[in-house]
Amino acid sequence: MSVEKTEVLVVGGGQAGIAMSEHLGKAGIPHIVLEKGRIAERWRSARWDSLVANGPAWHDRFPNMEFKADPDAFVGKEAVADYFVDYVKQIKCPIREGVEVTALTRNADAPGFMAETSAGKIEARYVVAATGPFQVPVIPAVVPAGTGITQMHSTAYRNPAQLPEGAVLVVGAGSSGAQIADELLRAGRKVYLSVGPHDRPPRRYRNRDFVWWLGVLGLWDKSAPPEGKEHVTIAVSGAYGGATVDFRNFASRGMILVGRTESFSNGKIQFADDLARNIADGDANYLSVLDEADAFVKRNNLDLPEEPGARTFGPSSPCIDNPIRELDLAAAGIRTIIWATGFATDYGWLKVDAFDSKGKPRHQRGVSTEPGVYFLGLPWLSRRGSTFIWGVWHDAKYIADHISTQKTYLIYNDWADRRR
Repeated sequence: MSVEKTEVLVVGGGQAGIAMSEHLGKAGIPHIVLEKGRIAERWRSARWDSLVANGPAWHDRFPNMEFKADPDAFVGKEAVADYFVDYVKQIKCPIREGVEVTALTRNADAPGFMAETSAGKIEARYVVAATGPFQVPVIPAVVPAGTGITQMHSTAYRNPAQLPEGAVLVVGAGSSGAQIADELLRAGRKVYLSVGPHDRPPRRYRNRDFVWWLGVLGLWDKSAPPEGKEHVTIAVSGAYGGATVDFRNFASRGMILVGRTESFSNGKIQFADDLARNIADGDANYLSVLDEADAFVKRNNLDLPEEPGARTFGPSSPCIDNPIRELDLAAAGIRTIIWATGFATDYGWLKVDAFDSKGKPRHQRGVSTEPGVYFLGLPWLSRRGSTFIWGVWHDAKYIADHISTQKTYLIYNDWADRRR
């Protein structure tokens, strides 16, 4: 069987792979993009039905195409996927859907790499792993199978009607967990929400969206998370038109908040004694954004309306003041646990020396320690905004420029060899 050849092989046909293709195309660099499912597959098949983007349409997009929506709207998941399909057509991206890369190794006797795919072999001088951070759903080994409880990751949740009757425990209070718990509560379910450490920004403040404040305050461009915040999730939502995630409001509406989920035994689940602290830390993060915003308004003499009510928190609730430390699932009527507990990466197909002892990519702004290999779409790849649509576009440009520079060196080397 013949081996197909290309200059750059991009693995992944989501926002990262599409952005990479645009910049490679502009640079005139031949490339192929492989996607094992459909374009932007995870937006369609690994998200719940009512999901919308966490940022408004004017912000969460590539620079060269706007959404077909109100700029201030939070676009639904299908429209986001359709946006990427349209973008592929606009840039004439050479993408192949339904092709999975099963292994990629460095050539032993020639420059570049060899990819084994479901459609045959492809040889490439450079490889961009653009599969992103949301590859393998993580479900902590807390509640064993065989307990009679339906357990699923947030990627498998679709809507309230999908679940068995009864109460639901949602574990994880980041954007996914908070939005799913809210939807279930609105559907009339009894909901328990396990709240761990989190940041809780305002959705809007002084007539500007949270993403605008991060931009003018320079926080999108921060190159690394604050110490101790590396794994802290962010509770922000565009659901129902966009509103600040407020756990006190959830509790006042009947949701039962508990601390971080720790263990399980004899039909009972145990929670850490950290609920009050986690909520207080989230409040402190919320207020810090307001403080920075107020200082920016004053410093720049902006005419943005004051919003003193934003600093007033609602009353506490019994579940916060006297949190449950142990819960008998059967007695509480809990029939379902939804684990909104994040993801792990899976680079098992990428068989090169580009990972540390924990399996994490070794790179600088996406440029791997393995020459010719690049990573794109990972959190904090170059800045806080790297996993957002606009952020990955700028990261892709940097990597495309790096590949162009490497090609220049190779062209010079070939020219020098011919002159000898």
